[in-house]
Amino acid sequence: MTDNLFSPESVVLDLHAGSQKQLFQEMADRLITGHGLNMPRRDIVSAAIERERLGSTGVGNGVALPHARINGIDRVVAGFARLSEPMDFDSVDGRPVDLVAFLLAPSDAAGAHLRALARVSRQLRRHDNRSRLRTAPDELSLFTILTDETLKSAAA
Repeated sequence: MTDNLFSPESVVLDLHAGSQKQLFQEMADRLITGHGLNMPRRDIVSAAIERERLGSTGVGNGVALPHARINGIDRVVAGFARLSEPMDFDSVDGRPVDLVAFLLAPSDAAGAHLRALARVSRQLRRHDNRSRLRTAPDELSLFTILTDETLKSAAA
């Protein structure tokens, strides 16, 4: 699996998004910039919206894991946002979402996609990790929490 799903530029603190589409647009911009993706933002947004139509990626405890497989990339990449205001995400527990990990994977990389999703899910399932992400003072702190080697090995 990719060592670093996240890049410092793909992590955003206190993102304001009025809708899921706006959230997906902001996250697509971060993924394009942070991971050097050469693709239109609308392709990423469309893929995320299509995936969301299959069922909410709001997994509970204020966490959403929007994800999609898409042509035009060669590895799994991720972005993360702590929202300035929680938003409704039709989550399994009905709670609004304030922590969002957005994953993209190549169309032909189902296994890598699922492994990355499972790793991030395990990390965000832990109450202490969610608390640390919710109280992190800046984007570098968020990035450090998300890429902490001890958490990755514990989640592997």
